[in-house]
Amino acid sequence: MSEPMGPGSPRVIGYAEADLPAGLARQVAELEDAAWPGAEPGHDPALAPRALLLSAADGTVAASLTLLFKEIRLAGRTYRAAGLSAVVTRTGLRGRGLGGRLVAAARAELAADPAVDLALFSCDRSLTAFYEAAGFAPLPGTVLVGGTPEDPLATDDPGFDKVVHAAFFTDDPGRDRAAFTGVRVPLHPGNIDRLW
Repeated sequence: MSEPMGPGSPRVIGYAEADLPAGLARQVAELEDAAWPGAEPGHDPALAPRALLLSAADGTVAASLTLLFKEIRLAGRTYRAAGLSAVVTRTGLRGRGLGGRLVAAARAELAADPAVDLALFSCDRSLTAFYEAAGFAPLPGTVLVGGTPEDPLATDDPGFDKVVHAAFFTDDPGRDRAAFTGVRVPLHPGNIDRLW
């Protein structure tokens, strides 16, 4: 049985993760714990985490995700990258398009930010169509290398079935898509958000 959504249409709200009000932070932590039991909540402050929430008028968080930001050096150029992390919809509200609405809002926010050149992240292969519907295209043969250079974690490590997705907001998105296709991208966000 699905949960009712609170009164009014849910709206997208955003906060720097450090400024997330306690009641909302508690709901996000509960959503993430239901999806990934035992995982530590929160993200590396060095990645300037920004929480985006789909929230009803009564304060119920229907879906949440976190945007993370980092510069990436690739093909002789430095790109200002953003990644999607911890994308989750409340269990009883899944299948209503709420998560897709939130992911599409995240893409629109990143596209409007002049400080972001591209969005880049990995997801389970089974979620490819979900992210494509929100405007993120798969990058065939691309591997994200997370963790640190000394302790890497790659999307092609044994046991992973990941697809890398991206959206490019640069002056020449075709050129930049080509630079990111079929290569190993040294993301290296650190040991907290090993693969955003």
